[in-house]
Amino acid sequence: MQIQQIIAIVIIFFFIARVFNQKRHDDININEFRFWLVFWLASGVAILFLPVIDAFVFDLGFSASGIEFLLYLSVAILFYFIFRLRLRMARLEKDLTEIVKNIAIKR
Repeated sequence: MQIQQIIAIVIIFFFIARVFNQKRHDDININEFRFWLVFWLASGVAILFLPVIDAFVFDLGFSASGIEFLLYLSVAILFYFIFRLRLRMARLEKDLTEIVKNIAIKR
């Protein structure tokens, strides 16, 4: 295991401890807790198995390393989450407009 992997694992353990601390103080709900716990555990597994991911990416014919592949994948996932968040915000705006319209009609 390389020094960079060890440093990354230590940082991930710090974030996992923070997630447990936030849950203990009820700063996050159970769904947020599960999401962040799975996210950080998956990140740790990806760091531990980076040589395997490197070999997998190479076998697929990509010239990028495993860490670059993970970076590209994470950016794509972030864009997906942003897209979902935007859809949720649009729905909330529509619902809020409908509520305000109904209140205005009743008065």
